[in-house]
Amino acid sequence: MPEAIIVEQLRKLFERRGAPPVHAVDGVSFSVPTGHIFGLLGPNGAGKTTTLKILTTLLRPTGGTAQVAGLDVVRDPLGVRRQIVVVVQESAAELFLTVRDNLLTFGRFYGLQGIDLKRRADDIMEKFGLAPEASRKAVDLSGGYRRRIQVAKALLVKTPIVFLDEFSTGMDPILKRAVMELLRDEARSGRTIVLTTQILTEAEALCDDILIINHGREVVRGDVNTIKSLASRPNASLEDVFVELMKPQADA
Repeated sequence: MPEAIIVEQLRKLFERRGAPPVHAVDGVSFSVPTGHIFGLLGPNGAGKTTTLKILTTLLRPTGGTAQVAGLDVVRDPLGVRRQIVVVVQESAAELFLTVRDNLLTFGRFYGLQGIDLKRRADDIMEKFGLAPEASRKAVDLSGGYRRRIQVAKALLVKTPIVFLDEFSTGMDPILKRAVMELLRDEARSGRTIVLTTQILTEAEALCDDILIINHGREVVRGDVNTIKSLASRPNASLEDVFVELMKPQADA
C-alpha cells in the first residue's frame, strides 16, 4: 500500500529573544499508508499542532523532510494544498454566509459546481444535522454548529488526504458517533485521515495507527492493541496507557 505521508527527522525550532529556543518538533519520523486513519496524540504543547501545520504548509520546518501525497511540503506547497483539506481547532466558518453558502462557496474553491455541488451540499447538511439551519447565517449559530459546518466542509470535497485537529469539539455524543462513522466510510473509500484529539476514546475507536509524542519527540508508535499492551495491568484502555506514558515526563 503506498504511503500518503512520509515524515523523516522533522524538526521545528522557535527562537525566543532572551530565552532558550523551543524545540516544538524534535526529530519526528513516521509514515501513513493510503486509506488509514492516523492518530497524532500527546499532551498540550507536545508538538501535535506544529506538526500538522508543517504538513499542511502553514509552517516551514527547521529541518528534516515531509511529503504529502508524494509532494514535498517545502518545495511544492501549492501542490500539497490541492491534495488536502484541513479542519483546524479554530472555527473557520464564514460568519456572514448562510450554512448552505458556506458549503457551496467552499466547494467551488475545490472545483465543484452545478447540480453535483448542490447535491453534495444537501447530502452533507443532512448527515450533519445542518439542513434545518441551511438558511441561517453562521454568525447566528452556536459554536458547536459552526464546528459542524467546518467538518462538513472537509467531507464535502474529495481530496485524498484530510487533516482534522480536534474535530469533535462542541459536538453532542449522537452527532459525534455519526461523524466517526462517516470518517470510517471515508477511509474505506481510500481517503487518508490524520487527526489529533484529546479524547482518547475517539482515537481508540477510530485509528488504525497511533503516534504519541511529547516535547516534540516520539514516545510510542503502533496500532491500538500494540500500545495497550504496554500497560502495567491487563485490560487497560488507551487512556490508561497514555497516562502511564506521560507520567515520567510529568514527574521529570
